[in-house]
Amino acid sequence: MPARRHAPRDEVVYKNRYVGTVEYHTSRTSFGDASMVSYRFPCQVPQKTSPDFVLVHGIGVSARSYGPTAVELANHGDVHLIDLAGYGRSPRPDRDLTIAEHAALVGRFLAEKDLDHPVVVGHSMGAQVVAQLAADYPDEVDHIVLIAPVVTPTARSLAKVAGLLLANGLREPPQVAAMAIYDYLFRAGVPYMVQQTPHLLEMDLDAVAGRIDAKTLVIAGLDDPLVPLDWAEKLAGAFQHGWFATVPGPHATMFASPRLIADLIDEHAHR
Repeated sequence: MPARRHAPRDEVVYKNRYVGTVEYHTSRTSFGDASMVSYRFPCQVPQKTSPDFVLVHGIGVSARSYGPTAVELANHGDVHLIDLAGYGRSPRPDRDLTIAEHAALVGRFLAEKDLDHPVVVGHSMGAQVVAQLAADYPDEVDHIVLIAPVVTPTARSLAKVAGLLLANGLREPPQVAAMAIYDYLFRAGVPYMVQQTPHLLEMDLDAVAGRIDAKTLVIAGLDDPLVPLDWAEKLAGAFQHGWFATVPGPHATMFASPRLIADLIDEHAHR
């Protein structure tokens, strides 16, 4: 069933779990009228070589879409994954949240966890949230990564996006497609996704890019029908400090190329 409704409460800490042999810590934090569940993967090496990483998922899915990449990034620093309000294990807020409001909640999360200028990574709609965060809170964020950002100017309609998602679904490994469908139907829920989709379609990343001073890495999958490589490269050039990279795989490149993506993110952290 879809995520339960939000109720204000103090931070809740849950039982630790594992991805492979890597232990992670789960907690839920209330931010007034919304809550977010987060997952922290402690650095797996004796000496951290990078700042913290904060990972923001796309529409309908959850933080677990980052599992393989989070494990790889934990070889460089602490990794924090977020279930945006209403997604994954985070309770459903009592109202629809815009991209800017999701970004504001992520900003509050950074402050609550006392994260000092982490590298903030967004995938798909999460890239919109992260870009908005960097535009609205420039003093808090100086390095961002946008993986498979959406949506191109020529595809900002429900029919076009739905067709591209279907085409991409045929390219994803079965376990990735199954995970996404489960999150769509039984975690976020179709009604909430219907509410959220217009915000995704209305977001103009090209316009927001000009407001962002943070160093920005745009990563696109070589087999991703939703993100044309020429547009993604052009988008990277719209940022004041932008870089562009490609990796093998379709839209959910975090499963196709986790180590390569982690290496690119870590390299970006030291720019």
